[in-house]
Amino acid sequence: MPANPNPQRKRQTKAEKRAETIEQILDVAEYLFSRNGLHGVTLKDVAKRVGVHHTLLNYYFDDKQKLFDAVFARRAAVTSERRMKALDAYDAETGGKPTVEGALHAFLDTDLDLYIEGGEGWRNYGALSAQVANTPEWGADMMDQHFDPVVLRLIELLKQALPDAAEEDIFWSYHFVSGALMLTLARTGRIDKLSGGLCKSSDYAAVKARMAHFMAAGFYRICGKPEQETG
Repeated sequence: MPANPNPQRKRQTKAEKRAETIEQILDVAEYLFSRNGLHGVTLKDVAKRVGVHHTLLNYYFDDKQKLFDAVFARRAAVTSERRMKALDAYDAETGGKPTVEGALHAFLDTDLDLYIEGGEGWRNYGALSAQVANTPEWGADMMDQHFDPVVLRLIELLKQALPDAAEEDIFWSYHFVSGALMLTLARTGRIDKLSGGLCKSSDYAAVKARMAHFMAAGFYRICGKPEQETG
């Protein structure tokens, strides 16, 4: 018996349709927030781009801040979990004897892979994260809430790798790592212009190939390099 050439598409349940709508709203809001910031976007802007009435957004989200929080939390949970697993796995692999560069690779490369492989949605989120990280009035609290555990796990490994280093030097060194990562995620295009197109701010693979190695050298210079460092 020949196969049905026009099989009926399975009808979505209400829960599936609701989930799909929310995901679409979050994607659009993420795009707009990443370009215009929290205060440069209205619920009507999001609704117009989604193609729905703005009252639908109020049905799912009480206000713009709740929508922004949901947008940020959605991918923050993914990257935090991935990096935590990578750091734990690296710690186990090294038998509790990590190196600076190895720990940085676990932390940075795992995150950069998301922006390399995750498409434009993840890149929009990266730009949004850079905005949040550089907004002291409220952004610091969001970064604390979502990323403190994984950052402190990295710090723990760095302390193990540099047992004789002053604690403040390790924190300052991480501060510089974080700043470089946020500038990278912002994709300002400045390096494109400065290099005459030789480097591209969207080339996360090029960043991944260099960042952990470069940052490890900074740690060694400030904190003191062990006699043997294998990465």
